[in-house]
Amino acid sequence: MNPRREPRGGRSSLFDGIEEGGIRAASSYSHEINEHENERALEGLQDRVILLKRLSGDINEEVDTHNRMLDRMGNDMDSSRGILSGTMDRFKTVFETKSSRRMLTLVASFVGVFLVIYYLTR
Repeated sequence: MNPRREPRGGRSSLFDGIEEGGIRAASSYSHEINEHENERALEGLQDRVILLKRLSGDINEEVDTHNRMLDRMGNDMDSSRGILSGTMDRFKTVFETKSSRRMLTLVASFVGVFLVIYYLTR
């Protein structure tokens, strides 16, 4: 055995991981770091997916609630349209008779109702 080769061989094994940009990590250590980072990233991604799932469920519930409310409002509008058309028919009959006494009673009742509502909201 050559005594010079052993130190050189030992030296080359010591500096085996050194490259021009710095020290290269051992492949098993690098593999462990990458796995650990991947696991952390995967956990963060799972948390985000759970959050998005929860948000989409909340949005779905909100949309369903609003759809039911709009359906009820549409039904209420239809019923009020029926009531309003009935009232307009009554006004037509009142205006067609052209009775001055009925017209005076109608105008006086509108003014009275308006004043009552005005003073109640004030």
